[in-house]
Order: sequence, then structure tokens, then C-alpha cells
Amino acid sequence: MALPKSYTLSYKSLGALLVDSKVITQEQLNKALDRQREKGGLLGDVIVEMGLATEVQVLTALAQQLNIPHLTPDEIVFIDSEVIRLVPERMARQCMAIPLSIRDNTLMVAMVNPFDIIAIDDIRTITNHKINTAIISKSGLETLLNRFYGTSNQESSLEDVLKDVSETHLELKRELDEEREVNLERLREQVEEAPIVKLVDYIISNAITERASDIHIEPQEKRLSIRYRIDGVLHDIISPAKALQMAIISRIKIMSNMDIAERRLPQDGRFTIKQGFREVDLRISTLPTVFGEKVVMRLLEKGSLSLDLDSLGFGNDQLEIFRRYIKNPHGMVLLTGPTGSGKTTTLYSALTEIKSSQTNIVTVEDPVEYQIKGIYQVQANPKIGLTFANGLRYILRQDPDIIMVGEIRDLETAEMAIRSALTGHLVFSTLHTNDAVGTIVRLINMGVEPYLVCSSLNLAVAQRLVRKICPHCKESYRPTKEVLRSLAIDGKTQTQKGLLFHHGKGCRRCKDTGYYGRTAICEMLEIKTLVRNAILNGADIDGMQKVAVEMGMSTLRENGLQKVRDGITTPEEVLKATIEED
Repeated sequence: MALPKSYTLSYKSLGALLVDSKVITQEQLNKALDRQREKGGLLGDVIVEMGLATEVQVLTALAQQLNIPHLTPDEIVFIDSEVIRLVPERMARQCMAIPLSIRDNTLMVAMVNPFDIIAIDDIRTITNHKINTAIISKSGLETLLNRFYGTSNQESSLEDVLKDVSETHLELKRELDEEREVNLERLREQVEEAPIVKLVDYIISNAITERASDIHIEPQEKRLSIRYRIDGVLHDIISPAKALQMAIISRIKIMSNMDIAERRLPQDGRFTIKQGFREVDLRISTLPTVFGEKVVMRLLEKGSLSLDLDSLGFGNDQLEIFRRYIKNPHGMVLLTGPTGSGKTTTLYSALTEIKSSQTNIVTVEDPVEYQIKGIYQVQANPKIGLTFANGLRYILRQDPDIIMVGEIRDLETAEMAIRSALTGHLVFSTLHTNDAVGTIVRLINMGVEPYLVCSSLNLAVAQRLVRKICPHCKESYRPTKEVLRSLAIDGKTQTQKGLLFHHGKGCRRCKDTGYYGRTAICEMLEIKTLVRNAILNGADIDGMQKVAVEMGMSTLRENGLQKVRDGITTPEEVLKATIEED
């Protein structure tokens, strides 16, 4: 029986690969081959039994031979329960395999023996999916089988895990109650034990399942609170015993290569979870508080990031304007909005659309959230003097065509960005202001001369994110006069026309919130002659806003209302996102 088509088998044998990598000698390989001929079995198993190489070394060589991933249990924190249910536990143990993830009707399976064609055919038959394989050790597979098939019911699993953790850490609780200094070596041993590992794995895997963008681990006086940010809103999830606080946080610190002994200063770290087709980056930040260290974990799933301008939520007219300005040969495009309003994603999408083999695109960011092929990204580091301004200064020596600066925070960065835009470069950056017109006012207040703003700035975009109505429980309703009045809509006229709005009534898929996912609302201010005249004449923010509206700019509120009319979001979301306009 032939190997699956997904394999691209190396022309070298396993033994040759081990010899080439200097894991074993040719003489040792010959002895292992003799033993294999005498007793049978797989060559890799024989080499490990003879003590000539470790299991990890053999698996790494096998992965290289088959051109497939070599996975460890630590890399696989989360497997969707629907994926696990595709392969019954009995078959998984019999085939020595576990399903990991699905993409495009292809199931990724971790196997001890990827040469077991019969097992692969059995899994293909029962799941009705194409099969791609990864290799894993026997002990690693056993760990995953026990972890995921033993926890099909997440609620009861969490109860069991918390019970195990509490029993395991009673001694630690007594030390905390007595306010004695915890022995760091013993603490390190405890946080590597199964109960704490399972609890932290649950916290992370459940966050991925729930589509969380952030995990908040928050110490309070008498309890520990764990919350997820889902679609921009924080939700309470679980409250483990206060006595587990140090162990949970220390486990996360170890995973992030932080110093578990340092609890007085903030720390930053990161780690990556690789699982089949999926790869999730976790950025970790700790902050000392009066009740202990607060931890925030940001989840960035690389495969789920859509860098497509058409999917951001811009209207057709707005897309046409935005595309026109991001294809200009020079000038500056600025995005503004609060933290978490999607500015970076919009800029990444713009860079992805305009990148080509003929352009040199360089960015300076803090942090570099996503790595984009074909774009040269620099991580700012103020501690060593690599600020946005200095980074931009160095970038200009690299013959760039397009530059992105993570944020304009001060006059020095603003002047460098403007100088770059005036000397033939296309510059992208962000500011923190409330609206598009506020971008101009902010630059002038920083100390930038108005004539330089007029000469360099091409487009200012203000952006917010609003939650989308859950498509699974969406229903229409006729808005009340009070709702229409709050939106500055003529209730009598509109209701006579049969105006209908939509909302989600709440279902299992949206966790009874009525919302699922987010989209952008925005306003785009083109810096044309009328706006330039207003800037040079010293118009205040209200005067410039009036000019922008007269030019046809659709405000954030108006753009949001259009999405309400289109049944994409609700009036409540638009009012919350644009409250500063009232």
C-alpha cells in the first residue's frame, strides 16, 4: 500500500538522516540494522532501545523524512471538542492517533506511526475527511488522549481540575495564610504538576473556544477573578480559590520565560501554541497590584487574521477613497481612534494590498503584532533608544518607498513622519483622537506648523469597532420613538415608512449576548483645498468639522446608522461607540 499523497518522502532513509545529522555513526547504524533483521520492528524503535539516540532525535528525523510536523504535548493546548468527537476514543487509542484540527475538509492527525496506512484509512473512512499527519511520541500521545478524551464535558472537567488543584496545593495555601515566604524551587515544582498545568491549559483553551481576544487574571482581596474579552466586552468566566493565585500566575510566567521570583515590577513575555493547522501567539503582561500580580494575555491567532480591506466593514464609497490614497506615491495617511479600535489591522490590510516586489516597505512598531511576508518590520525598544522617531530616522537610510510608524506620540516623531511624506515617501501611522478632524488639531497642538500639515497629510480616518448582530438569532423589530430620537431620526417620518431595525435575541452560539463578531465604522476626511484653507485660516475644530461635512464626509454616527439600517449592528452599539459626538 502506498504512502498518502500528502507525504513528500525524503530520498534518504531514516538511518541515513540520523548519520548525516551526527546523531549516530555509520557503525552504530549497521549494528541497529543487524538487530532489526534479527528481531524485527521499526528501525527507530530499535535505535532507541539500543540507547543510540533519544526518542526526540528519532522523531525529528522521521518528521524530516516524511516532511511533516513533529509535535509535543506542550504545543497542543487546545483541541476543539467537535474535532475530538470525530474520532471515538477507542479508535484513537487503537490507531495511536488523535485528531487536532480541520481546514478545508482536511483533518490534521497526530500519530505515533505515520507509516500506519491502515490506521490512516480507518480514520479517513470514519471522518469522511482527507488526512494530513504529524508525528508525536507515545508518551506525548497518551498525555493528549487522557487530557482531551477525559475532558469532553468542559464544566465537569473544570470542577475536577479545580478540586485536584485545591487538594494538591493545601500546603501552599497554609503558607499563604501564614504569610510566609514561598520556597521558589518548591513553587516551581508545584506549578509543573498536572492539576495546575490542566487548569492553565483549560483557561487558555476555553478562551480560544470562546473567541476571546484577551484573558484577564485579576487578583482581588478574597478571590481570583478570570475574565475573557469577547467582541470587545469583558465577561466573568471562573473564580478559582485565592490560594491558587500564585501557582496560576507562576505557571503562566514559566510558559512565558518570565522571572517567577520578581513580583514587584511589571514584566512582559510571550509564547506560541502550535496545533495542527493553527498557530496562536500569546502576549503576556504582568502588573503588580495591592492584591498581587494582575496578568493580561492577548491571543493572536495568525491563521484567523483577515488582512483584506473588503472584509473590514468599510462602505463602497469609503473603500474607493481609502484605496485611492493608499496608492498615492507620497504623502501621509493617518488612522485615529482609541486603543482596540482596529487601527493596526486596517493599516496591515492596506500594506498587504499595496505591497509588491517593486516596493520596499518598512515599519517600526511597538509591538509587532503580526509578521507579514514581504514587509520589513522593526520592533521599537525605547529602553535602548530605539524610539519611533529614531527608528524612522534609521528606516529613511534603507531606501524605503512606504513607511509605517506604529504611533505618532510626540513632536519629534510627527516632524520625522511629515518630513518623510514631503520627501517622496508614503507614510502610514496612527494617532489617539476622537474623530478625523481631531487628527489635524492634534498635530497642530503638538507643535507642527499648519502649513506642514496641509502639505503632507492626504487622508485622516477615524475608526471604531462595533459588535455585529448574531446571524443565528437575528430578528427584526420596529424601533420606538425614544430610540429614533436618541439617534436624531425623525420618528414620525421614519415609522410611517415602515423602518425596521434588527437585534439578536440570544442563542447558544453567541452565549446569549445577541452579538457575534465585530465590524468597523469610520469617517474619512480628505485633505482637499477647502480643508487646507480652513487649517491655514486658523479654523477651530468645529469650523473644520463643518467644512468636512459640507464636503460630503459621512461622520462616525452616520456611518454607524447606515449599518443599523443594513441590519449589521444595533442602535445601542452605535450610540456607545459614538457617544463623544453628542
